[in-house]
Amino acid sequence: MGLITMIVLGGLAGWIASLITRSSTGILMDIILGIVGAIAGGFLMSFFGQPGITGFNVYSLVVAVIGAIVLIWVGRLLTGGTNTKVYS
Repeated sequence: MGLITMIVLGGLAGWIASLITRSSTGILMDIILGIVGAIAGGFLMSFFGQPGITGFNVYSLVVAVIGAIVLIWVGRLLTGGTNTKVYS
């Protein structure tokens, strides 16, 4: 997978994960969390005997989103914060 594809996939995954977790980390951090989440999600899936990131497809996006959600959750555990958006 190319660098541009990874950034786009990571950006989408980070944005979706931030919406699911109601995290307010900003667009750049969403992209970083998505890219690192793709790596973490691929590792988690291989731990369970499933393929990790396989290219630019829905399965890879779901894996990256799961990884980004796990990273957000771990970050909240370590910092003790909630870091949530308030919608009004």
